Amino acid sequence: MQTLSLEVADVSAWISRLWWPMLRIGGFVATAPLMSSAVVPPRVKIVLNLALGALLAPLAQVPADLSVFSGRGVVAACQELVTGLAIGTVVQLAFESVTLAGQVISMTMGLGFATLVDPERGANTAVLGQFLMIIAVLGYLAVNGHLVLIGALAHSFHTLPVGGAHVDANLFWSMARWGAQVFETGLLIALPAVVALIIVNLALGVVTRAAPQLNIFGIGFPITLLAGFFVLFVGIDAIMLGMSDLVDDALLAVSQLVASPAVSAR
Repeated sequence: MQTLSLEVADVSAWISRLWWPMLRIGGFVATAPLMSSAVVPPRVKIVLNLALGALLAPLAQVPADLSVFSGRGVVAACQELVTGLAIGTVVQLAFESVTLAGQVISMTMGLGFATLVDPERGANTAVLGQFLMIIAVLGYLAVNGHLVLIGALAHSFHTLPVGGAHVDANLFWSMARWGAQVFETGLLIALPAVVALIIVNLALGVVTRAAPQLNIFGIGFPITLLAGFFVLFVGIDAIMLGMSDLVDDALLAVSQLVASPAVSAR
């Protein structure tokens, strides 16, 4: 009868093969859309991390001389964690800009007081921001954006190998530029509705100036609110197109970040 014998060296090699990919995947799960949500239980995140680690570990080329407890190993561990955080943050910023667009429109149309507790962030968020966020998430899932993101993560193990010096100033500069771009895009999504509502407020100001006896607080608020809903109803197609382009650009930015072939979500 044969017995199964395990040596310490073999177990250490197996752990090392799983340890390095899980660091990058752990950073990815901590920041990626949906996976990083506060409503997802920690146990589910741990199981997801282990499952992705087991699936993607064969793709990681780990140098034979890379030790977990060496100085080089500590630097490599930090690089793997930062790489995973960067891949997930790129797309997460796009959803944050959608929420920003909803909050800007809400404040302009007088709906800023209508807030809900966002379970993903644990803070109060404007209802309109939550609405646009739900639409963006559904569009993200409809185009299999989560699968594209996981595919980019898998491809990163080839283009950004474990232990390589791929975390530098260029990575952080790219993240900063992308963050500025997505928030600019979020403001552009809200810009047509904001401009229309500003025109309505200017008209109300002229009417109040011409007829001071009118109660601007009594008639201005419902008019602005109705005008805001009308603008949203008319411009929802343009808002949807802007959010679709934003998600598409975010996935393209991830592909460029990991130096993988460009993938479009359309």
